[in-house]
Amino acid sequence: MIGESMQAQTQVKFDVLAVGNAIVDVLALVDHDFLTKHGLRPASMSLIEEARADELTRLFGDSVIEAGGSAGNSVAGVVSFGGKAAFIGKVARDALGEKFTQAFREAGAYFATPPRDAPPGTARSLIAVTPDGQRTMNTYLGASTLLSPDDIDGDLIAASALVFLEGYLFDKEEAKAAFVRAALYAKEAGRRTALTLSDLFCVERHRDSFRHLVEHHVDVLFANEAEILALYETPDLLAAIAKARSHCPIVAVTRSELGSMVADAHGLITIPAEPTQVIDTTGAGDQYAAGFLFGLARGRALAACGQLGAIAAAEVIAHLGPRPKVSLAELAAKAGL
Repeated sequence: MIGESMQAQTQVKFDVLAVGNAIVDVLALVDHDFLTKHGLRPASMSLIEEARADELTRLFGDSVIEAGGSAGNSVAGVVSFGGKAAFIGKVARDALGEKFTQAFREAGAYFATPPRDAPPGTARSLIAVTPDGQRTMNTYLGASTLLSPDDIDGDLIAASALVFLEGYLFDKEEAKAAFVRAALYAKEAGRRTALTLSDLFCVERHRDSFRHLVEHHVDVLFANEAEILALYETPDLLAAIAKARSHCPIVAVTRSELGSMVADAHGLITIPAEPTQVIDTTGAGDQYAAGFLFGLARGRALAACGQLGAIAAAEVIAHLGPRPKVSLAELAAKAGL
């Protein structure tokens, strides 16, 4: 347990500490006929078992394999901006777990969550990308779901300006308890907690729990338009944002080509999307959060945070894969940020 003096004793070492699913991404470019033939619902996210994961891995053939996971992608984005980032997530003691750990450390992020003995194995997300840039995700969660409150490092949280919680992980009761413990540690240490709703699928499964988390433990909420409308069961976007703002100090809603809307106690601002060619939308929300959180950790105004998020999102959707291919710090500098 963190003592009351922890805030004064602990200096900020990391801009962002993310808590999420530790997943290896397997990406392939496919046509729409491939989706139909193999029973994949376009632009969806489905949870699958290990046997189906093995089948799709074979079907994908030539593919891009990267350390992934939504919050992990955001960590990579923070590092690309020149920030310091850490990650808490669960892998198995297997080949994929070793690859995930190595990739994180090579990217300059701190990752020290102890692995667990398999089975289940390290999680993977099989992502089929169609020519229109849409992603169809089939995810085997494996060891990633076994994160528990005991994995939450209070000292690491106290050394981080912001704690970022990934909605995809919010499924099992132990993971929910881990989120609450992380948020409580952050509050005790005088740090802020951010949450991404991650996917409409997650909101529909955990609406009441998400509402409770936002109301009692969250300082910064990330959602896309469909997710926040579903969270508050309304077709009115402004009403949904207002409802979220009644509990949460900062609310950021992404709207694809329409940019994003950011609300705080001072009002609502709109940030335009950056022009880009859409190749693959995988990771767009993750990178928006990375830019926004990096800016927030460095004390930037909300408009600048939103612009940094837009720059990162535009970069990542212009190529295959959920992580930046060029320096986000350089792109931000070119934009005068």
